[in-house]
Amino acid sequence: MVGLIITWIVTTISFIILTKLPTGIEADDFGKAGIAALVFGLLNGLTGWFLNSALLNIFSLGLVFLIGNTILFGIAAFLVQGFRLRWGVMSALIGALGVTVINSVLFKILAATGILGAAA
Repeated sequence: MVGLIITWIVTTISFIILTKLPTGIEADDFGKAGIAALVFGLLNGLTGWFLNSALLNIFSLGLVFLIGNTILFGIAAFLVQGFRLRWGVMSALIGALGVTVINSVLFKILAATGILGAAA
C-alpha cells in the first residue's frame, strides 16, 4: 500500500513539473495535478498488462507503450476538469515522454536514498 502511495506522489510531482515546463500541459492547482496523476495511474494499472508487455514492446520498439501512455494522458485530461492539454495530442505525447523520464529519475533517486526500499 505504501508503494502505491509513493508511486502516486512521484507521478504527481512529475505532473507538476510538466505543468511548469513549456509542454502545453496546464493544471489549475496542485490538487488537480494530483487527481490527474491518480487517474493516469489507475488507467495505467488497468491497461498496464498490455502496454508493458515485454514481447510487445520489443517488437514495436516501445511504440505501443508510448502511444498507449499518450492516449492515457489524453483520457486523464479529458476526465479531470482543471487539467488541460493546450496543444492536444502533441501535449499528450510530450506528457507521456515527460512522465516516463521524470518518474524514472525520481525513482532512481528514491532507490539510491533507500526510501523506496524501506517503503516496499
